Amino acid sequence: MTYEQATHFAQTWGLALLAVCFGLALIYALWPGNKMKFDQAARSPLDDGGDDNG
Repeated sequence: MTYEQATHFAQTWGLALLAVCFGLALIYALWPGNKMKFDQAARSPLDDGGDDNG
């Protein structure tokens, strides 16, 4: 395998792998069952957890 063949293979399948990973992350983020978990994580910095650091 030459350098050109290796770079072509890496670029082609690397792009395909990136697209698949992006699609999976998007599906995970938009899955209805994760809404409550993400809402809770979004509110957590604003919630008073009773943690007194001062």
